[in-house]
Amino acid sequence: MSAAREAVVLPLMLLTAALLASVEPGARLAFVPPSPYSLVLAALLVAALARSGGLDPLLLMSQSRSMLANANGAVILAALVAASGSVLTAITPRSGLPRFFVATFLLVLLVNTMVARPDRVRLLRSLAVILGAGVVIKFVILAGLSEPATSTTARVLIAVFDAATFGGIAQEPQSPAAGYLALASCALLLAAAALLPSSRRVELATASRMQLPGA
Repeated sequence: MSAAREAVVLPLMLLTAALLASVEPGARLAFVPPSPYSLVLAALLVAALARSGGLDPLLLMSQSRSMLANANGAVILAALVAASGSVLTAITPRSGLPRFFVATFLLVLLVNTMVARPDRVRLLRSLAVILGAGVVIKFVILAGLSEPATSTTARVLIAVFDAATFGGIAQEPQSPAAGYLALASCALLLAAAALLPSSRRVELATASRMQLPGA
């Protein structure tokens, strides 16, 4: 990994992702820090990246590196956890049963991904699906259900859905910009995850796949 990527590109991408995910646009601009639960999920995500070979922590912090290089590696790992926690907080509904179900859904998926130990490419694809599903659920489906009903039929359907699920599904209205910020932060997190220093076995496997067509 080049010095520019380690010292500038990765920290900037991760910190920008954390900032965008924390912004809550509206009449008054606010910043929402990652919840403790999201930080636990972020730790699982980092562990899954390490188990897949997509992240080799020894390439960021080890005795063979200088003190400055280790400090920079610590910044990258901390920024990765912060960005992951902020993004997961941004795609989790704020209240009600949707919050419970999405939080449980994310936990199960991340634990299953870590245990399954997919390769780096499959993990990145799984992460893209997980984050994309979270954005769609919160900012498309739930946002649509939370809009004021324009007809009696729509109000009846929402009331029936609330009764069937033993709780409310409506969320507080959000600015349309919130969905775009969450989507941008997810894209930045995915791009940064793809640029993380991978283990040697992953690099060798990638090189061998690239040489196969010319063999």
